[in-house]
Amino acid sequence: MTYAGLNAWFLAVVAVVALLAVVRMDARRRRGAPTSGPTAGTWLLGVGGVLVVLLLMTALFDNVMIGIGLVGYDPALISGAFIGVAPLEDFAYAIAAAVLLPSLWVLLERRAPSPVSPSPSQEDPA
Repeated sequence: MTYAGLNAWFLAVVAVVALLAVVRMDARRRRGAPTSGPTAGTWLLGVGGVLVVLLLMTALFDNVMIGIGLVGYDPALISGAFIGVAPLEDFAYAIAAAVLLPSLWVLLERRAPSPVSPSPSQEDPA
């Protein structure tokens, strides 16, 4: 399997998780549920900003690591497209991290319990 093929499977899972997160945010908005979580628009803006920074850092540091021989790729398994000396496939992990982690944060958000009024027998007599 090529690096691109491996990345395609991995990024497909990330895309499904991200889609579920966006659907959940949209469903909360439609219900009018009070939440401290992000809206789909602010979430996309945040993920996009982080993605730009992470891709720039990946380009810088991966080029250094590959350039000094710390990391290498089998030429038969890469697409041949490069950013500097880093193969394009090397950037899939940065994309996955920037999208998957915020998606999981949204999906695993704990719901706050509804406030319950104390019964008259539980009120403090003071």
